[in-house]
Amino acid sequence: QVQLVESGGGLVQPGGSLRLSCAASGFTLNSYTIRWFRQAPGKEREGVSCISSNTDSTYYKDSVKGRFTISRDNAKNTVYLQMNSLKPEDTAVYICAALRGSYCPVAQRYDYWGRGTHVTVSS
Repeated sequence: QVQLVESGGGLVQPGGSLRLSCAASGFTLNSYTIRWFRQAPGKEREGVSCISSNTDSTYYKDSVKGRFTISRDNAKNTVYLQMNSLKPEDTAVYICAALRGSYCPVAQRYDYWGRGTHVTVSS
């Protein structure tokens, strides 16, 4: 079956780190552009980071640039989001989405969505 599953969320103190995983089954992730979104309580979903198909060019929302890193592990068919120096405003459900081919600057609609993993940054 075709699935996209996030994991790695949890509770962390400000300044701490988490590594989120976006694992694909039923399709090969390295041919897809992958974008991480997040949705905080009472707020709209926003794009956080993106990695393009083929070139693996990466993009980040300004507020996370220098703190978050997106990467692929093709052997594990997984995309990661390493989150360092976490702040309370990073608290949200983090969701990954996949679009076949394409590249980050033009990616809009997505073929597959995960269900999300919750990140809470609090003392």
